[in-house]
Amino acid sequence: MKRRYTVTDRLITRITGWLAGLTVAVLAVWGVRTLWDFHVAEQTNDAQVQEYVNPVISRAGGFIVAVKFEENEVVRKGDTLLLIDPREYTIQQAQTEAAIEREEAHLRVLASNVQTLGESARAASAQVTAAKARLWKQQLDYNRYQKLTAEESATQQQLEAMQATLDVSRSEYQAAQDTYAAARSKIADTELEKGVVKAQIANLRALLDRHKLDVSYTTIVAPYDGRMGRRTVEAGQMIDAGEVLAYVVNNETDKWVVANYKETQLASLQLGDTATFTADAYPDHLFKGTIISFSPATGSSFSLLPPDNSTGNYVKIVQRVPVRIRVTGARAELDLLKVGMNVNVSVTKEQPPHATGATVAAQRPRRG
Repeated sequence: MKRRYTVTDRLITRITGWLAGLTVAVLAVWGVRTLWDFHVAEQTNDAQVQEYVNPVISRAGGFIVAVKFEENEVVRKGDTLLLIDPREYTIQQAQTEAAIEREEAHLRVLASNVQTLGESARAASAQVTAAKARLWKQQLDYNRYQKLTAEESATQQQLEAMQATLDVSRSEYQAAQDTYAAARSKIADTELEKGVVKAQIANLRALLDRHKLDVSYTTIVAPYDGRMGRRTVEAGQMIDAGEVLAYVVNNETDKWVVANYKETQLASLQLGDTATFTADAYPDHLFKGTIISFSPATGSSFSLLPPDNSTGNYVKIVQRVPVRIRVTGARAELDLLKVGMNVNVSVTKEQPPHATGATVAAQRPRRG
């Protein structure tokens, strides 16, 4: 029996045929466009947004008395983030200041002693001059009595008495010289002691500077403009020096994309090439950037356990090389990109002459 098609069947068949044709056309256009994109550009979806994310580290230990920030808060360079109890450090600073004052007072006492010893030395010098004069006079008298004794005008007893007086004067002169030398030696010793005290004062002042630094470390400030990340501390918590307290994203530096291209794609990439990319979070927004550097090794070479192909289980795998792309554009546009976002990068294979010769040569190592 011959099947008869109604008008409705024919209409459905026609609509289905048009839909199938339209689908095939759309797929053909999409396929041609995809193939064309792969032909004219090197693409990769193995790429992430990077930016400097630095930890906020305490340089002093103690109890936290106040936390002045919240997670995701925008901060300016110099803004106070945390306050640590400074009393222990201020006490150490006061002790060092008191020690400096004590040593400075000791130095003043030594300076006064030097002045007093100088007066004593001058008095001893005068005594040496007087003893020398007496010795000179006694020597003349002794010589005179020697002549008188030889002429029998004086007795031997008188000569011996003059000899004894001369010996006493000579001893007194030697004693005066020794006293003067001792006074000068005491001055030299005191000057040396002053040098020791000055060195101690310098050491204490350096220690005071260190204590002042410790006091300043109890106030933790933002190192640059940025946005605070995860917060791991609360007021009343005990922390140690070197402990990570928070994270801050640096807004003063550029953002960049690390695109892990296959090694077979690198021949078409050059320094200075313009790259375009879209983020998974903003698929309809096209971002732009510039290739600024190539990694000196593949990504696997920097892993904790790099592959060792000499073990006998070698399987050839296409390696990927990180390519650094600086993101360009307005700050408001850059703020859309967050650290760690996945992006799809595309770099046109044929570039204008600006990315040839001299640009590549600028990054080649010099030979000695």
